[in-house]
Amino acid sequence: MLRPCLTFILLSLLALPLRAAKYFAFTPNARQAYEYATSLRFGEAYGLLAQMKLEDPNNLIVHHIENYIDFFTLYIQEDEETYRQLRKNRDYRLDKVRAGDRSSPYYLFVQADIRLQWALVRLRFEDYLGAFTEVSKAYKLLKENEELFPGFMPNKKDLGILHAMVGTIPDGYKWGVKLLGGLDGTIAQGRREVEAVLAYARKDDFIFEQETVVLYAYLLLHLDNKGEEAWQAVSGSSLQPAENPMHCFIMANIAMRTGRNGRAIQLLEQRRQGAAFFPFPYLDYMLGLAKLRRLDRDANPCFQRFVQHYQGSNFIKEAYQKMAWQELVNGNPDGYRRYIKACLVKGSAIAGGDKNALQEAEDGLAPDLSLLKARLLFDGGYFQKGYQTLAARPPESFTFPDGQLEYFYRMGRLLHGLRRYGEALQYYQSAIDRGAGSPHFYACNAALQMGLIHESEGEPAEARAAFERCLSLKPDEYRTELHQKAKAGLDRLEEEGVR
Repeated sequence: MLRPCLTFILLSLLALPLRAAKYFAFTPNARQAYEYATSLRFGEAYGLLAQMKLEDPNNLIVHHIENYIDFFTLYIQEDEETYRQLRKNRDYRLDKVRAGDRSSPYYLFVQADIRLQWALVRLRFEDYLGAFTEVSKAYKLLKENEELFPGFMPNKKDLGILHAMVGTIPDGYKWGVKLLGGLDGTIAQGRREVEAVLAYARKDDFIFEQETVVLYAYLLLHLDNKGEEAWQAVSGSSLQPAENPMHCFIMANIAMRTGRNGRAIQLLEQRRQGAAFFPFPYLDYMLGLAKLRRLDRDANPCFQRFVQHYQGSNFIKEAYQKMAWQELVNGNPDGYRRYIKACLVKGSAIAGGDKNALQEAEDGLAPDLSLLKARLLFDGGYFQKGYQTLAARPPESFTFPDGQLEYFYRMGRLLHGLRRYGEALQYYQSAIDRGAGSPHFYACNAALQMGLIHESEGEPAEARAAFERCLSLKPDEYRTELHQKAKAGLDRLEEEGVR
C-alpha cells in the first residue's frame, strides 16, 4: 500500500505549477508608471504599480519605480519626518531585487541605481558618510555589471556620471573618495560614456533617454563649464517643461544659469499645476528669484507661496532675504527691515545661501542699492544694464566695510559677462588683492573666474595658476562649490595636456 501512495504524492507534486521566476521588464504598464513617476504624477504611478503587482507580481521593476517616487518626494519636500518614514523602504526594495533573476543585466543595475538615489537623498539630509558608502557600493555593483554586460546602456549612464564627478571632489571631502575604493575617472571619460548612451538612445527606444539628457546637461554645465552646450542639450531634447514639473525645473534652472532669465520666467509661468502633481514649491522660489533679477516689482508673492508651502528648512532664510531685497528695489527700507529680521528665526543656516542671509541679518546693514542691483542684474544675464548701474559711481564712494572689495568683484563679473576679458581680469585681481583673507567668497570666486577666462583664451599656465589660487583661499561662503569648480578646471587642463 505504501508504494502506490508515494507514487500518487509524487505525481501530485509534479502536477503543481512551478513557482514563476522573479524578473525585470519595462512592460508597457511599467514604462507608463515610470513616466508618471518622473512627471511627479505619483497618484497615477501608484495606481499602475498596484495593477502590476496584481497582474504581473513577479516583475521586480516595480521596486525600482517606487524608489524613484521616494527619491523625488524626499528631494523636493526635504521633510525629516518623511525621511525617517521612507528610509526603511530602501532595505526592503534591495532585498526584493536581490531575489530576482541574476542573469538579467537589470539585476545589479537596479540595486546600484537605488543606492545612487539614496546617496543623493542622504546628502540632502547631511548624512555624508552614508552617502559615500552608498556610492561606493553602487560603483562596485556597476563595475561588476559592466564586466558581465559590457553593452548595457543603463549601466553606462550611471558610470559616466560617477567617472565625471569623482575627479572634482574638493580636498575637504577626500576622506569620502577613500571610501569609494577603486572609483576614479575624469570629466572627459564620463562625457564620452554618457554621449555613447545618448547616441544609442537616438537609434533605439531607450527608456532612460530623457534622464540621460538631463545628466549630460548638468555634466556640461557644472563640470565641463559649457553652459551653451548644456542649454542646447535640453532645449533640443524631448523634455516637456509645460507638461512635466521636473522638466520645467531642469530647463528653467539651466536657463537661469546661462543668461536666459526671461526664458526661465516664461517656462515657470507656463508650467502645469494642480492636484495631479506632487507639490513642488521650489518652482515658486525660482520664479520669484528670476523676477527679482529682472528688477520686477512683483517677486514677493512667489517667495511667500514658497515659504508657506515648503516643508524643508533650506532656502527659507534666503527666501526672506530675497523678499527684503525686493523691498529695497521697490524703495521701501521699512519693508526690508521687516523681512530681514525673519532670517534670524526662520529656517536653518546650513547651506551657503542661508548662511549668507543670516549673516546679513545679524550684521544689521542693508546692502548698498547700486551693488545689489548690479548683483541681481548680473545673475539675470543683464550685463550692460548692470555695468551702467555701477559705472555711474566711483569706487571711492563705497566707503563701508568691504564695499570696495565687492565693487571690484561685481565690476569684474559684469565685464566678464560682456566679454571684456582684459578689464575683467584687472578687476578680479583687485578683488583678490583686497579680499584674500576675507570670509566672503569674492576673492575665491574672482580667482576661479580668472581661471575660466584664461582657459577660454587658450592660456593653460595662467588658468592653472588661477585655479590653484582659488583652491588656496578658504572663504566661509560657498567654499565647497567654488573649490569643486576649480578642481574641475584643473582636471580639464590635465586632459587637454594629455591630448
